[in-house]
Amino acid sequence: MGRKQSGAGAGRGPAWVKMGSSPTHSYGHAMTLTRSTSLLLNLGHALDHLFLLIFATAVASIAGEFGFARWEDLMPYSAGAFLLFGLGSVPAGRLGDLWGRRSMMVIFFFGIGAAALLCAAAHNAWQMAAALTVLGAFSAIYHPVGIPMLLQHAPNPGLTIGINGLAGNMGIAVAAILTGLMVKYVGWRAAFLLPALLSFICGFVFMRVTPRETESPAKRRNKASVHLGPKVLARLFVVMTFAAISSSLLFNFTTNGNGQLLRERFLGVVEDPAELGAMLACVYALASFAQVVVGRLIDRYPLKRLYLGIVLMQVPLFLLAAHAQGWMLFWLQIGFMVAIFGAIPFTDAMIVRYVDDAIRSRVSGMRLAVSFGISSLAVYLLGPAVKSAGFSSLLLAMAAIACCTAVFVLMLPGESAGTLQPQEA
Repeated sequence: MGRKQSGAGAGRGPAWVKMGSSPTHSYGHAMTLTRSTSLLLNLGHALDHLFLLIFATAVASIAGEFGFARWEDLMPYSAGAFLLFGLGSVPAGRLGDLWGRRSMMVIFFFGIGAAALLCAAAHNAWQMAAALTVLGAFSAIYHPVGIPMLLQHAPNPGLTIGINGLAGNMGIAVAAILTGLMVKYVGWRAAFLLPALLSFICGFVFMRVTPRETESPAKRRNKASVHLGPKVLARLFVVMTFAAISSSLLFNFTTNGNGQLLRERFLGVVEDPAELGAMLACVYALASFAQVVVGRLIDRYPLKRLYLGIVLMQVPLFLLAAHAQGWMLFWLQIGFMVAIFGAIPFTDAMIVRYVDDAIRSRVSGMRLAVSFGISSLAVYLLGPAVKSAGFSSLLLAMAAIACCTAVFVLMLPGESAGTLQPQEA
């Protein structure tokens, strides 16, 4: 049956092609994931980002306990988590396609919970570094496995990506407020223990409600909605990867540094860690809804124009934030996080549109390994950069990185009728 573009996108570039019009054998006889499985997959995204940001939010308290005079000196010890978060995506994606996504998600829930317990038990910087590296290895599973699993029969992929992105960023918001409260009332170790318990519960429930796969994704024949020639596809992958690298650098700089930026710029105004955590959670919660809006727009309009517009928003916001203080910084922080979170859905959207489901986890894994592997440098350099040059210089550098992202997006192939053709399945 030939797949055709829907009328919603007529005259405005290709719209998403509706998936799931023929029977599949992915999960017994079901054509789509159950609501419970979809909910758990979205919750998994929230946990993935929550665990990765606990340390960055509590680093000042942990540094004091470990004998460091400044948080900037302890921050580089977390770089291993983000390096493995990227590099681990390749084997995770391969196993997801060839072995099964359900099995990999079970490993994700239990593995990331166990790694968080190791973090809570750390008593010095190197123990914490090792535990965070293990955490990064298990957290690498989610993006190349959980997102393709969620999208494999989604009728509106853009909206599904947006909702999933909202869930992930809400995890960042919860990390800010939960860690702030735990540091103030219980201690930073509890900030790792509580999410670990939740992850174990999710793992048990996921095993119970998600049917076993009758065949691996690599054996299925779910085609991409749009077919590209080999040269255009190769160009798309290269440009998409470089754009993802620059976007990931901004994501890591901001999500790992926002807490300390807020703390520095509100000195003498708000200094309570719980209040600062709540403010940061508010920034992330408000910015997270950008992904739902963008996801809905992706289903209706060409990717390139949308992506470019959102990336260009980042530049003036970073420039203004470089010297802003107090509440002005707070509102600008919301603005640039809206632009950063809003740019996230595009790479997943391109993979869904242009890559067959049978190899999506592997393609996602390779793209994530390069982009997150390189952008892990942001975590390693964050503390030393702020210590030597300050947050103002860092924000100016992020404006320059945003300009680079815009250049990469301009190199994406256009979506004219001569470039993109509907895929016959």
